[in-house]
Amino acid sequence: MNRTFSAFATAVTAITAVTAVTVAISTPAEAQQEVSRVAVIEVQRIVQDSAYGKETLGKVQRIQQQKQDELTKRQKDLRDLEEKIQSGGKSLSEETMEKLQKDYQTKAVDLKRFQDDAQRELEDMQRKELGELEKRIMPVIDAYAKEKGFTVVFNKFQSGLLFATEGADITDEVIAKFNSQIVTGAPAAKPAAAAAPAKPAAQPKKN
Repeated sequence: MNRTFSAFATAVTAITAVTAVTVAISTPAEAQQEVSRVAVIEVQRIVQDSAYGKETLGKVQRIQQQKQDELTKRQKDLRDLEEKIQSGGKSLSEETMEKLQKDYQTKAVDLKRFQDDAQRELEDMQRKELGELEKRIMPVIDAYAKEKGFTVVFNKFQSGLLFATEGADITDEVIAKFNSQIVTGAPAAKPAAAAAPAKPAAQPKKN
């Protein structure tokens, strides 16, 4: 199950696989005839350093840890039962031994099923979170590239790129823009309820 987090971190690098195409297509044909401005992005850092990326990884890690704790407990129960069977030997009745062995087989099947279900659940969660992250970050990359006049944006370590200067790396700028949009996009706090108007003083009754 420990490979799950690594798989998620690796999968997220696919986010910018279409970035270069997206930016180039949205650029007018006349502009493409000019000298292209190229930028690179380190996708892994967007996941690790952006506010939304940290939140996403936190969700996955919490669920992963819960599944790992449950798996450890089930494995210990199975080992304890195995030791009981081995240490019982001839001191246990045939009926008792048969029951213990049946319990062991049931727990072993349940453990395998739990592992498979947990892995599937984590993978489904990763796909969902990755899709949401991609949906949020792609417009930010696209908008920043257009704003700064970049015609192509590459994934720094997953695009076959051999060299790029530090000045071509726009990861920090994209993260800052991404974070600012999350902050400004947060719903505003509801204003405090206005105090109820004071009731008019009672008028004295006329005789």
